[in-house]
Amino acid sequence: MKRREFIAAVGGAAASPLLAQAQPSAMPIIGFLNPQSPEAIAEPMRGLRQGLKDAGFVEGANLIIEYRWADNRTERLTALAEDLVRRGVALIISTGGVQSALAAKAATKSIPIVFNVADDPVSVGLVASLAKPGGNLTGVAILVAELTAKRLELLHIMVPSAVHVAVLSNPSNPAAKLVLGELEGAAQSMGLKVSSFQASTSREIDAVFANIARERVDALFVAGDAFFLSRRVHLALLAVFHNLPAIAALRDFTEAGGLMSYGASLRDAYRQVGTYAGRILKGGNPVDLPVVQASKFELVINSQTARILSLTVPPSLLATADEAIE
Repeated sequence: MKRREFIAAVGGAAASPLLAQAQPSAMPIIGFLNPQSPEAIAEPMRGLRQGLKDAGFVEGANLIIEYRWADNRTERLTALAEDLVRRGVALIISTGGVQSALAAKAATKSIPIVFNVADDPVSVGLVASLAKPGGNLTGVAILVAELTAKRLELLHIMVPSAVHVAVLSNPSNPAAKLVLGELEGAAQSMGLKVSSFQASTSREIDAVFANIARERVDALFVAGDAFFLSRRVHLALLAVFHNLPAIAALRDFTEAGGLMSYGASLRDAYRQVGTYAGRILKGGNPVDLPVVQASKFELVINSQTARILSLTVPPSLLATADEAIE
């Protein structure tokens, strides 16, 4: 090999890693923001990946996902969202509650954001309207507040003797007041008394149950919230210990030992988010994509917990339940 050719070859080899770094990735990179931990929502994440796959995107094959988990410390969401923006992601998927979506919205006005919230995204300031979001955000709304009356009705059917219901909500959740307002109106029409309790830490949950025991309430209504989802085992155990029939929004609570749940299928809602993200990656604009409502709902009853609480599940509930856990 001639000296000039040798030098050119060596120089090219030395420069090649830098050239490789300078080349843009062939695969789109998207961000994922969630206030919980990977273990807490393993099943819903399967739904998200299925939705992306249905849209033609498979992680590791033609898509890269940058994950940012807050590990139940919602105060970290702002910094995590800003980190994704600095990373230059093509899109941000924000799940796990309205705090996550608000953090993403505050971090960028240009990067598309697909959210999954359990509240009215208009009331909490995420979008201008469901039909015309009007910015860089769109997504899936589970609309937990709109299911509040139905959930309370199901609890009343399960425990017709209950007249005093404790409501547990998270004061750091912007939608908590909306849910409480819906609940109080529904309770009044059913002739039920409602007492409100709030908690945003495990210690506060323990204190709430101590107060509930002193007030001698008959049943418990757990408001939809990402923090409560992460503490579902804790809540279910305390409810059984205090002999409290309890209902929550998501089946995860019932699977953890709670009495019953009624609400959207979280896995299916995440699937819808994945599908929407795929549409945007293919060129869709959030402005043209209306916020959609969760499309699959389920009633789940834990028959074993019912027996522990000395309750007989009404045949009408068993007939309509999507699943009865033994």
